[in-house]
Amino acid sequence: MLPGGEMLAWSDLHTEELTDGGPLGALSARVVPAGARVLLAGPHAPGVLDRLAQAEVTCLLRSHVDGVALAEHAAHRTVRVIVGGPAGLPADETYDVVIATSGLDSMESIEGARLGWDGVLAVLADRLRPGGTLLLRMDNPVGLHRIVDISPWYAARDDNRWTVEGVLDAGHPANLDQLRSRLADVGLIPDTAFAAYPHPKAVTALVATGALDQGTSAGLLDAVLHNSCADGYADQSVLQDPARLAVDALHAGLASGLAPAWVVHARRGPLPAAEPTDLPVALVHTGPPDVGGIEVVTAGQDWHWQVTQPPLRTAPSASPAYRDPGALTGPVPSGRLLRTLLLDACLRQDLAQLRALLSGYAHWLDSFTVDGRIFGAPALAGFDNVVVDGERFAVLDPSWRAAAPLPVDVALARGLWRFATTLLTGGYSHPWSSTLDLAGLTVVLGGVAGRDLDRATVRVAVETEAALVAAMTGVDAAGEEKLLDELNALEPNSPPPGTRSYQQLHEAWLRQREELGRIQAVLRWTEDLITSRERALRRADSMIKVLSGSVSFRLGRLVITPARWARRAARALKRRLRRALKQRAVRGEQQ
Repeated sequence: MLPGGEMLAWSDLHTEELTDGGPLGALSARVVPAGARVLLAGPHAPGVLDRLAQAEVTCLLRSHVDGVALAEHAAHRTVRVIVGGPAGLPADETYDVVIATSGLDSMESIEGARLGWDGVLAVLADRLRPGGTLLLRMDNPVGLHRIVDISPWYAARDDNRWTVEGVLDAGHPANLDQLRSRLADVGLIPDTAFAAYPHPKAVTALVATGALDQGTSAGLLDAVLHNSCADGYADQSVLQDPARLAVDALHAGLASGLAPAWVVHARRGPLPAAEPTDLPVALVHTGPPDVGGIEVVTAGQDWHWQVTQPPLRTAPSASPAYRDPGALTGPVPSGRLLRTLLLDACLRQDLAQLRALLSGYAHWLDSFTVDGRIFGAPALAGFDNVVVDGERFAVLDPSWRAAAPLPVDVALARGLWRFATTLLTGGYSHPWSSTLDLAGLTVVLGGVAGRDLDRATVRVAVETEAALVAAMTGVDAAGEEKLLDELNALEPNSPPPGTRSYQQLHEAWLRQREELGRIQAVLRWTEDLITSRERALRRADSMIKVLSGSVSFRLGRLVITPARWARRAARALKRRLRRALKQRAVRGEQQ
C-alpha cells in the first residue's frame, strides 16, 4: 500500500544488523501470541518477520526500497506492507501488538506531515487494542556509545540525520523515567524495561533494568556486558574501552542509565486479570549470526539458562573446540566473575587475596583432571568464564567444550597468560616487577597459584589459545597462523588486542616512552663506558710509543734479547736431555 509520503530513493536497513534481529527479534517473538494482529512499525531486519510467522503482520515503512525488499522476502506468506508515514495507517484498524524496536524517529517520512516523537507515539497507542502490547526502543542521548565515540554526536553530518537529537531536544524523552512518563500520558502502562548493549544500531544483549540495578556484582551480568561491548566494538577506534566502562557502570549501579538504548514493554489498559510474567532477564546473541541466541529466565529465586531458536551450531569434530547447546540448562551459577576479583586484588596490591584466588582456581582445575589431563568445559574455562562464590568455583557458560583433553598445566597456563595479557597490555597496576614480559608474568602467576610453570609450557599455552580462538570464531588455518603471530608479538608495552581505545593507546605510548627512556639510559651508560675504555687505551698506546723510543727502552731490549735466546736454548737442551734419559731407561728395561 502506498497511501502517500513514501521516500522513493532511501533505505533505512543497516548492514550491521543481525539477519534474524538478534535479541530484539527474539523478544518480539516472545510478546506475540499465536494468531495476533501485529503492527511492525519502522525498519526491522527481514528475519524478524520470519519469527512472527504465527501472527498476522502489517509492516509500516517509510522507504519504498525497503518496502519492495520486504514484500519480496515475505512472498511465501500473506504480509501487508504500508509505505509512508504513520498517518498512512488505516484509521479503523487496531492491533494486538505494536513492535517499534527501531525507534520512532525512523518512522516519520520527510515527504509527509511531521508529527514529532509524541505525535507518532500517540498514533501507535491509538492503534492498540485494550490489553494490547507495545514494544518500543528509544536511544539514550547520553549512552555509552556516545561517551566512547570519537566524533561528537552534535557534529553529525550523515545523510540520514535530518535533525540531530540530543538532551537539548525537549520533544524527545531524555531518560528512562521520562520515557515511562510519556507512555503513561498516552494511556499505556509501562512494564518491563530492558537495557540494550552495545550499540543502538547493533544490539546483541538485552538485560532487564531491574536485574542490572539489583545484581551489580553478578558474574553473569559482568560477563554479558563485557563480552557484548568487546565483540561489538572489536577493531573499532573509540575514546576509551567500552567493555571496561560498561563493567564499571554495572558495579556502580549505572548500567541502566548508561545503556546505549532502552526497550520498554508497555500495555494498554484495561489489563487482563492474569498478567504474564515470563519475560526473560536477559537475551544474548553470541558468535556469528547463525549461532543463535541465549536467554536467561527467572525460575523461583534463581536464574536459569534457556536456548532460543534457531539452535546453536556445533563445530566439526576435527575442531579443537565445539559448542554444546544441551549444556545450557539448569540454574546459572551465582557469584562474582573471577577476572573482576583478580583485577580488584591487583589494583589493591592484595597478594593474600591473589594467592587464595589463583591457588583455588588451580585446585579447582585439578578436581577435573584425569591422568594429568582435563576434559570438557573446565578445560576452556578462563578467568572471564568462571564465577566465585565464597570458596566455590564454577563455569559460567559451559556450552564451549574442548574436543580433546588438554594437559592441566597447559590449561592453567592458558588462563594465566590471558590474564597476564589483560594486566600488561591494559596498563593495570599490579604488584610485580614492571620489567616482566608476558611469559615471565605468567610464570610468576603460576608460582602464586602454587604451580611450577616454565616458558615452554607457556609457549604451548599460547599456541593452544590461538587454535581455540580460531575454532570458536570459525577462522581457517591461515587465519589461525596469523592470530598466533599476533599473540606472539604482544609485548607489555603493546596496546590491548581488539578495540582501538585512544585512552589505552595513550597508556601504551607512555609505557613505550618509559621503555625507550630506560633503553636510552642503558645505551648512554654503555657509550660512556666504551668512551672511557677507548681513552684509557689511547693513553696506554701513547705511553708505549713514548717508552719504545727512549734510550732506557733500547738498552733494556739489548739486555733482554740475549736472555730470551739463552732461555730458549736452555729449554731446548732440557728437552733433549729428558728424551735421551728416557731412551736409555727403555733400553735398560729391554736388556
